[in-house]
Amino acid sequence: MDLDAGDSPWGDVPSQSSQNHLAPKPSDTEENGSTSAAPSQTAPQGSLSTPRSPIRRGGRTPRKISAQATKLEAVDDTADPLGPLGDKSFGEEAPTPPQKEPRPASSTSQSSSGVGIVNSIVLEADGSRLKGPPPVQPPAGTEGAKRQTQPSMSVEQAAKPTFDITVGDPHKVGDLTSSHIVYQVRTKTTSKAYRQPEFTVSRRYRDFLWLYNSLHNNNPGVVVPPPPEKQAVGRFDTNFVESRRAALERMLNKIAAHPILQHDADLKIFLESETFNLDVKNKENREPDLGQNKGMFSSLGLSVGGGGKFIEHDDWFHDRKIYLDALENQLKALLKAIDAVVAQRKGLAEAASDFSASLHALANVELSPTLSGPLEGLSELQLRIRELYERQAQQDVLTLGITVDEYIRLIGSVKTAFSQRQKSFHSWHAAESELQKRKHAQEKLLRQGKSQQDRLNQVNADVADAERKVHQARLLFEDMGRLMRNELERFEKEKVEDFKSGVETFLESAVEAQKELIELWETFLLQLDAEEEGNPLFHRPPTATSEAAPSDSASQASPENAATAASEQES
Repeated sequence: MDLDAGDSPWGDVPSQSSQNHLAPKPSDTEENGSTSAAPSQTAPQGSLSTPRSPIRRGGRTPRKISAQATKLEAVDDTADPLGPLGDKSFGEEAPTPPQKEPRPASSTSQSSSGVGIVNSIVLEADGSRLKGPPPVQPPAGTEGAKRQTQPSMSVEQAAKPTFDITVGDPHKVGDLTSSHIVYQVRTKTTSKAYRQPEFTVSRRYRDFLWLYNSLHNNNPGVVVPPPPEKQAVGRFDTNFVESRRAALERMLNKIAAHPILQHDADLKIFLESETFNLDVKNKENREPDLGQNKGMFSSLGLSVGGGGKFIEHDDWFHDRKIYLDALENQLKALLKAIDAVVAQRKGLAEAASDFSASLHALANVELSPTLSGPLEGLSELQLRIRELYERQAQQDVLTLGITVDEYIRLIGSVKTAFSQRQKSFHSWHAAESELQKRKHAQEKLLRQGKSQQDRLNQVNADVADAERKVHQARLLFEDMGRLMRNELERFEKEKVEDFKSGVETFLESAVEAQKELIELWETFLLQLDAEEEGNPLFHRPPTATSEAAPSDSASQASPENAATAASEQES
């Protein structure tokens, strides 16, 4: 026993007592001695007093103490800032940590939190009952916090900014020669690119036209929603101003909802700039060479070709072009029919107005009040019918007519994108022809053999530059083709939704107008019936009764005689 005690790395009484208990299993003693060598080198003095605390607790079998005595000697449970975490109730509510085959204590387990967790696991394996975790860390609270942090929408939807743009308050400004309509553009957005979430600016029609052209130049191949067409005659008419205002509002909202156009810098200038004309002039001074449909090509150093005849080799684009031509013709015919319906409703309104004026004149010359009253009521009814027809004509324009007109202009934007793709194709082939010329010049110099080396280097550089331009032009043409496929799919989807909404609104307004018209006529008939019931002489002339009665005194004295005289008079 003395020899074993001298060989023990501990050399104290607790180690000897543990060694006596471990006599049947010498392998465990050697294993424990090897695992406890690292802690004894780091803190030899502090570990002399700590082993007595688990021994004084008592009540444990020697087998359990021998298997886990080293892990209990590391740090006391009271030093753990989180407290004991090994209660049975905690293990039932939350997933329990691994308790089988506990690893020996290492240098990473010397921290207070890590050792506290290991000690709690060991004590729970021993069967002891410890105090539960503090109430500040319940598992339910953790799960509730996780549920609160879960996003209610996808990351793409959360990152996509939203815009709510209204165009209103159209008013005429300027003198007789420079008069025009100014609109107030109010924007509400969640985009961080803008200084404020809400702002209002003043814009005129030519500013909207500048935005349309700029977006086309900056984004070749994208179908940009167009503004309404310019009109010289009747541009200050109330109905025309209202229809233009609605079309401009739809244009801005469609642009802001586009995933590519909503990030354009020119849109930000249009919506937010308070010095719009000055900003536009500064932009034109910085980029003087960017003309119409040349922005993207000039930025890449490509020449814009457009003289040669374009032959479409892609069947998909060929079919879409034929479809767009047929759709444009059908929409133009539909818009013509809508204009005829609107003109017919306006004609009905004028006819109702003329009819009302004639009835009013007839009621004024009529001597009998029993006839002049209904004539005057019918005149007022025709005036209300005229207002109904005028309002319905305006609703037809704003519901279905503006949708048809918008898509006719959108087809023009699609054709503009097609023309940009054709220009890209011509630029590609122009770059290829230029490359062939440079290669021929290079081969000619190589065949001569006695040319100067500087000239040959310059030709090689020109060939490399021509190859770069060919590569860029080809990539631009291919990217524009893929982009236009997505744009045409988006165009078809929006067309179905917009026409469905426009037709539904058109039908609902027509049904409501007919209901209102029926209600007007029913109200007029009820008024006539009420007048007939209130006036007993409406169907019988007043002179017939006075002639039939012989005298007022006789009729008052004997009603039966008066009735008999009246029957005789009738016979």
